[in-house]
Amino acid sequence: MIDPVLDPVLAAIHRRRVTRAMTDEPVRREQIETILDAVRWAPTAGNRHLQRFVATTDPGTLRVLRMVSPGMIARPTAAIAVCVDHTLVAQYGFPPENHGPWIDVGTATATLLLAAQAVGLGAGPVSSFSKAAVGVVLDLPEGWVAELIVGLGHPAPEQPRAIKPARLTWRDLTHWVPTEG
Repeated sequence: MIDPVLDPVLAAIHRRRVTRAMTDEPVRREQIETILDAVRWAPTAGNRHLQRFVATTDPGTLRVLRMVSPGMIARPTAAIAVCVDHTLVAQYGFPPENHGPWIDVGTATATLLLAAQAVGLGAGPVSSFSKAAVGVVLDLPEGWVAELIVGLGHPAPEQPRAIKPARLTWRDLTHWVPTEG
């Protein structure tokens, strides 16, 4: 196995944590732009890029966003909504039950979380929110639906503990086929 200390990508994956408490320090626009530039390189189904992003650092927008997002525990000073453009999904002929667009949301989010860490920010994904309300708050274009929101900010010195710390190894999460004997 490759030592994560020797590989910067593996080291970044090992360091990355969900940030549950953030300071009031503003996030610089250049940091968000660097993150968004990195996210466009995330893998997508057929290189179609059906996901779209909405970014904000506006305190009023963030305040209302928190009001309609009970899962937003941290008080971020920036946020990026990862959306699916359903107009494009239909144009490409994806049936409604196709999971490709949501897999793309996952790969974009993983890339976003690592990019946030790379620019010195903490990040926390939020999946508990009113999609209809978020659509209004973020003035989403026709056909765009927010599937996940990532709050961004500078990590507070003290972080709340995770609900249940997981100390699973890759072996705990993996089933080999055929079963090794």
